[in-house]
Amino acid sequence: METLLVECVQRSLGHFMHGNAIFLCERLCAEFPTELNLQLLASCYLHNNQAYSAYHILKGTQMAQSRYLFAVSCFHMDLLREAEAALLPANEANAEVPNGAAGHYLLGLVYRYTDRVKSAIDQFMQALAIDPLLWAAYEELCILGDAEAANTVFGEAAALRIQQQQSSAMSSKSMQNGCEDFSISYNRTLGSNDVSPRQLKRLQMNNMKEFPGHSHGAVILAGSTTQPANCTSLYATPSPMSTHLSSLVPPPLCRNVHPNAGTGDGSPKSTINVALPAPKKKVMDEGKLRKVSGRLFSDSGPRRSTRLAGEAALNGNLNALQAGGNGSNHSSARFLGASSSKTNSTNFRSVTVRKGRSWASENFDEGKRLESYDNLRADNTATTSSSLSSSFDERTLLRERTDLHAVSAHESKVTAGASELLGLLRTLGEGYRLSCMYRCQDALEVYLKLSHKQYNTGWVLSQVGKAYAELVDYFEADQAFSLARRISPYNLGGMDIYSTVLYHLKEEMKLSYLAQELISTDRLSPQAWCAMGNCYSLQKDHETALKIFQRAVHLDSRFTYAHTLCGHEYVALEDFENGIKCFQNALRLDARHYKSWYGLGMIYLRQEKYEFSEHHFQRAFQINPRSSVLMCYLGMALHCLKRYEEALEMIEKAILADKKNPLPMYQKANILLSLERYDEALEELEQLKEYAPRESSVYALMGKIYKRRNMHEKAMFHFGLALDLKPPATDVASIKAAMEKLYVPEEIEDNL
Repeated sequence: METLLVECVQRSLGHFMHGNAIFLCERLCAEFPTELNLQLLASCYLHNNQAYSAYHILKGTQMAQSRYLFAVSCFHMDLLREAEAALLPANEANAEVPNGAAGHYLLGLVYRYTDRVKSAIDQFMQALAIDPLLWAAYEELCILGDAEAANTVFGEAAALRIQQQQSSAMSSKSMQNGCEDFSISYNRTLGSNDVSPRQLKRLQMNNMKEFPGHSHGAVILAGSTTQPANCTSLYATPSPMSTHLSSLVPPPLCRNVHPNAGTGDGSPKSTINVALPAPKKKVMDEGKLRKVSGRLFSDSGPRRSTRLAGEAALNGNLNALQAGGNGSNHSSARFLGASSSKTNSTNFRSVTVRKGRSWASENFDEGKRLESYDNLRADNTATTSSSLSSSFDERTLLRERTDLHAVSAHESKVTAGASELLGLLRTLGEGYRLSCMYRCQDALEVYLKLSHKQYNTGWVLSQVGKAYAELVDYFEADQAFSLARRISPYNLGGMDIYSTVLYHLKEEMKLSYLAQELISTDRLSPQAWCAMGNCYSLQKDHETALKIFQRAVHLDSRFTYAHTLCGHEYVALEDFENGIKCFQNALRLDARHYKSWYGLGMIYLRQEKYEFSEHHFQRAFQINPRSSVLMCYLGMALHCLKRYEEALEMIEKAILADKKNPLPMYQKANILLSLERYDEALEELEQLKEYAPRESSVYALMGKIYKRRNMHEKAMFHFGLALDLKPPATDVASIKAAMEKLYVPEEIEDNL
């Protein structure tokens, strides 16, 4: 019952019928409450996303697999300390983390989310040392920013490790299946020469009737034991044919003869008594080979009714001979004449030799024949055993050679497959590592080295889209994500970034359609609700957007980007305190999430806490030193701190990093204005007008510069242009205030 229930539960899990598996496994644990069965029930609960139930069942268990499942359930419940206690061995010097690579990976996640980055990196490295193909551990190393080069992680050591694992797996499999395969081969060979019980009985009767020293007996014995055999069947389950033949009883000395029939004086009775066994011998000698072969293979011998009729006639003739006295010679001659000429001549020789011999000599001769039969049977058995052992040795040698060739072929295939697989992972790993280091252009070049089949997959195209988004090339990112959606329409990975790309492109219709598709695909995924939140944020409905982003956080509390988006919505609502909390929560999950550092810097910049702002922008810049936006805002913070030269240097770097980004050019003109380098500032703004001809802030800044140079008419003209371009309300107020104070000197304006 237990075995049947276990098989049913595993079958249900294999068919993704988790509810049925839980029901059957509960019946199993109620009847057989062993720890192994409890492990199976906990696995069913975890498959069904019921971590609380698995936690309750496995609490207090001691087996390694139970501790691992308990740690998984604790991790899903955010009980990280309990998960760590379950994964760590009782004696770290003599025990290992349960479940090998998977256990080290889970322990690394626990360390990561408890701000122990170095310990997390060590665990991920140990997981990769055990299983070089554990890609999730490599991803975590890249996220933590301390991943070794992909050439090292997926290098020669990894290939050697894979070959060792495959070789050990093949060896264990061959040891387990060796005898079984040999037994299957034996059964197939035996099945090709099937012998029915009726044929086997006939064979036994024929051998009982045969002369013991006849050569065909030895042939049949040898033929019955030359079938393939394995180590088990050779000694424990011998061939049924050889078993029956080895237990044969020699034929009786005389059959159907009265004991007092002979007188020993050479009378016909004595002749008849001596010649009685001859007809049976003669009949069997005549067609023995034909009958035995026919009965074994084609069953073409005489039917049973024909043989019985012949034996009845023979017995009748013998009785007549015994009762007739003087007519015995005639009857005997008539019986002997019924056979062929060759058989008759042989029988006459037999009768002539044996004629006139006494019963004592007859018994003595029969005893010799019995002894010779036993000796011959022993010789046949020895010959059979030797032939069997030699055949087994030959087959064993042949099988060893075949296995050797198979192992060498398998090893060559494993070597080639491991080299090809690690080459692919090396390329993918290098691209992913460069993306995590925000070397996005280099990552794109690495991804282009992939084959057409591998490049046009959902995961790779999503990574390409993320790289373009980091490069602020939103049009290319849109194309990459759109292609990824066509190839993998139900893969939600990276769709949160795609929704942000559409947000920056102000594609309201595409963003709304994407959000609805993601919600209909998986309404419990945080990516879907992030897309929906971006849709409302684009429509300036920040309160609704905030609620939707909070929904994403509730669905997955470890989804870092959802915390960051919540922080931005709080900033839009000018709730800076809660915005700071959201950004800090995101940084607890991922200290290298530079967007949260950037969000904190923006809050402190708006609060005019310039030193704090510069610190957070500097942290974000250290993580992503190639971002033009971060350089620009760091320059703005330095500008506010009146560190003009440093600010100008940082702005120059931002312009070189992205020449299409107009914000650094505007900030450069602003810094030049502070340095009273008006002509350079105007030149910069004239160039900027070509990139952003409808940007009101550009004309407003030009008006300020002309006011500083006492060119009031041009200043008024540019202020008017700025108002005509419908700037935001805050900019409208500042522009009108500048127009009102157009003729007020700068010194007096500053005092006001």
